Amino acid sequence: MSVDAIVHTEFPKGYTVLFGADGKVIMTPQSFEHSNTIKSMQYDTIVSLGRHAKTASDVYIDFPADENSAPDLAILREDARREGKRYSFEDVLLISEVVSTSSARKDYDDCTTKYGRYGIPVYLVVDPYAQEVVLHTQPTATGYIAAHTHKYGTGKLPIPLADGRTFTLDLDELPRPEPEVDAR
Repeated sequence: MSVDAIVHTEFPKGYTVLFGADGKVIMTPQSFEHSNTIKSMQYDTIVSLGRHAKTASDVYIDFPADENSAPDLAILREDARREGKRYSFEDVLLISEVVSTSSARKDYDDCTTKYGRYGIPVYLVVDPYAQEVVLHTQPTATGYIAAHTHKYGTGKLPIPLADGRTFTLDLDELPRPEPEVDAR
């Protein structure tokens, strides 16, 4: 897609549009729950790991074979160094994806396989609609060996990172979807 075409394209409302250096255009649906869940997790990274912890949200991370990703939240090693404008998947300690109604299969299945295959130590699926978090650890070539489900409202979930630090996700503070109100 040319720059001129991008500038004159009207993208659907409710989507975040990311443009990769490799020419890919990624459209991600954003909901209030999705946005607030990411914000809540970002807050927990500050509380757990400090204001200057290396984290990224919706920022491209380089993976081999043109499988680049812009996860909802990534926690990086403190000694991570950018290669050009991006960090490498080898710098990632934890990736979290927040499920939206249109991304459930991708987040639960495709990303689990991909992140496991590339050795991401911790993959967290946060599902505001099911009100649960699935914590994947022990990556393998086909996914992860361990997957543990934790319900919203069950306290703080300490997640050990490969560098010895602990990221604590507050399951009591994750936003829940508001009931739909009939618009008249």
